Amino acid sequence: MDMGAITSAWVAGWTVSRETPPAVVEPWGYRIDVGLPEHVVRHVLPAPDAASVGALCERLTEPYTWLKVMAAPEEVAPWITEGWTVPDDPGFMMVKPLDPGARPAPPEGYARTTEVRDGVIRVRVLAPDGTLAARGQIAPTGSTAVADQIETDPAHRRRGLGANVMRTLEAAAAQAGAETGVLSATTDGLALYDSLGWRYRGRLTGIVRSGT
Repeated sequence: MDMGAITSAWVAGWTVSRETPPAVVEPWGYRIDVGLPEHVVRHVLPAPDAASVGALCERLTEPYTWLKVMAAPEEVAPWITEGWTVPDDPGFMMVKPLDPGARPAPPEGYARTTEVRDGVIRVRVLAPDGTLAARGQIAPTGSTAVADQIETDPAHRRRGLGANVMRTLEAAAAQAGAETGVLSATTDGLALYDSLGWRYRGRLTGIVRSGT
């Protein structure tokens, strides 16, 4: 998959995962009406450049408008105009062929649940005391599926819970017909995803319009 196809798959799955309206195709890429107080709308640019980013920064004035561009922060920073910032949360686009193999059992003492709701497969791992230890979800949209909101409680890290959630999600998405997984990794998640066979394909940078 090239970056255009990866972006298209990511946008499609992200909107399903986050329960937003479908993305609107725009000349620069996609617009998603997110509707949250500090994330009103996001514009996704699969092939950004100084002209396209600069023009959007000049035209879009609503506070908490976001641009998500497939480029590195150091490349993007000179393109933005006054009132916009690049938060310190770099993203890394990754892909993986999905395997419908067996889902591993959770570590001893933990319990796992899997449910499908509104087209999204959700996995939760509960600690022995019943509290949430790890979670994640994946949204299949045809041949691709987007993994999203993968989290492990700090008190339960380094016990294989993140890997257990991911393998369970991957198998469930493959069994639902998806062939390729797509995700946006944080810096903290890179090592986990790399160990599970996900491969880095490019940078993702967020740009936000100030709320003041």
